[in-house]
Amino acid sequence: MPRTIHLTRRIALAALAGAALSASGPASAEEYELKVSHFLPPNHTFQKELTRWGESLEKSSGGRLKLKLYPAAQLGPPQRQFDIVRSGVADIAIGLTGSTPGRYPVTEIVSEAFVAPSSGASSALASRRLTELAPTYLAAEYPGMKVLWAMVTAPLKFHTAKVALRKADDFKGLRIRYAGEQFAEVISALGAAPLAVPPGETQDGLAKGIIDGATFPYEGAQSFDLGTVVKYSMEPGVSTATFIAVMNPKKLDSLPKDLQDLITNSTGPAMGERFGAALDDAEKTGCDYMLAKGVEITTLPPEELAKVKEKVAPLLEKRLDTLEKAGKPARKFLADYSK
Repeated sequence: MPRTIHLTRRIALAALAGAALSASGPASAEEYELKVSHFLPPNHTFQKELTRWGESLEKSSGGRLKLKLYPAAQLGPPQRQFDIVRSGVADIAIGLTGSTPGRYPVTEIVSEAFVAPSSGASSALASRRLTELAPTYLAAEYPGMKVLWAMVTAPLKFHTAKVALRKADDFKGLRIRYAGEQFAEVISALGAAPLAVPPGETQDGLAKGIIDGATFPYEGAQSFDLGTVVKYSMEPGVSTATFIAVMNPKKLDSLPKDLQDLITNSTGPAMGERFGAALDDAEKTGCDYMLAKGVEITTLPPEELAKVKEKVAPLLEKRLDTLEKAGKPARKFLADYSK
């Protein structure tokens, strides 16, 4: 009798253990798919790098974590990228801070004319530096979102259809498509008229003469095939565009801890630098593309560049003064970013 009871107890325990394993097995192998949005075309560097990140997450998670990408503003227009993450329409998005002027005022300092880290204006250096500073200076500007990393483009160039920009006075009277309020102010300071044209409509606007020029880094000019409609690109670039990758924090918290760690450990400054390095490579490719299309690249001589800098310098000082009066650590942020 005791042996029977002992055997029965062992069978019961084994059954319970088996039930526990069968219950925990599928849960641990549950798959999670994150919706990732951006507004740039599928041939853009962002799409390529997000694809690489998704492949890495899927491999590291044993197939449990996947990214589903929605490029070309499928989930919302450029100015809504941050909002769709906050609302949960997308889990992750890359947004352009300049598309909603004044909403991210400290971040926007980076896009003022000729602002860059002293170590260099490459996208890799600038993107890493801005991501490093994000927890201290930027997090409060993105309520309801977790900043994953930042991206700062190479300085945007002026691309023009008919007029070569060889001196400061050549800007006067031109109608130029801009990216972000900072660039609109720069264009106005140079005597040109800034026009808000969606990125995807820029090529058509140039072809039809609605605008005389546009501001893009070379990689952006290639993505939108501007080499077919412009004749000139001006060096050096003036202002950068700033993108921020954000995630819905509730979505992040809902994931198993190991998957949360995968996302956290694969983002941050290193990811900013990686995206930036990819943008730098794309910038070189974009320049080659423009040259192959017959676009002439002009360079402002030092005396003319000095005139341009003199015209736009008050814009940065005005922004810093305004933000400081509003209690923002604008000058400290700029000093930390620039050093």
